[in-house]
Amino acid sequence: MAITNLLSTTITLKHSPFLLLKPSAKLRNPKRPTIRAQSKNDDSVDGPDRLISAITYFYPFFDGVQYGKYVITQFAPIQTLIQPLVPAIRVFKSFPLNGLLVFFTLYFIVVRNPNFSRYVRFNTMQAIVLDVLLIFPDLLERSFNPTDGFGLDLMMSFDSTVFLFLLVSLVYGTSSCLLGQLPRLPIVAEAADRQVL
Repeated sequence: MAITNLLSTTITLKHSPFLLLKPSAKLRNPKRPTIRAQSKNDDSVDGPDRLISAITYFYPFFDGVQYGKYVITQFAPIQTLIQPLVPAIRVFKSFPLNGLLVFFTLYFIVVRNPNFSRYVRFNTMQAIVLDVLLIFPDLLERSFNPTDGFGLDLMMSFDSTVFLFLLVSLVYGTSSCLLGQLPRLPIVAEAADRQVL
């Protein structure tokens, strides 16, 4: 009895101009409201936002390029890929506090600034979180610094993995941003989402 009373009443949906009709009225009125989904076009991100977002992915790469010391020396294609970035890496590494200054600049001037679009703030936060995660390989390398044997092989593999992840993140992040797409890096995307309001 209560269910039939509930179904026969008219309910107004919040934020909707349509009414749910009585079950008997639905049979008499075959018209149904159509709902259209709006899709976001990739061209909605303007050029400066794309460029700023793409540039931010260089920060964690420059900060963690030292993990590529084994990969860069062994593979010539990677050397060729990184060679144009060497002057910028030298400038970044020339002063010990550059990484910290860039971190605070990106965080307080870009991420916490509502004048920038959410697209720029999200990508900047992803780059920052990726850089913060570099603390763990650094601590591991400082704690266990093997000089030979299996420990050295393990450390070489670990450093190479970190470097290749940074390189792939740089290529994927910058290319996606330049194309106006939203890159979602594994491990860091959810943390960046939580930080960007």
